[in-house]
Amino acid sequence: MELFNLFIKDPVVLFSFGGLAIVLAICSFYVYYFMKHIQEADQQEK
Repeated sequence: MELFNLFIKDPVVLFSFGGLAIVLAICSFYVYYFMKHIQEADQQEK
């Protein structure tokens, strides 16, 4: 339970999790972006 309180109250941990969330959101956006454009390019070639 002490570890859970550390996660909630420590600003360094909160900013670290926030930074990780932002990085994962950017990565997932780029995966979606490139997959969409690859599929569109394949459809235009046919």
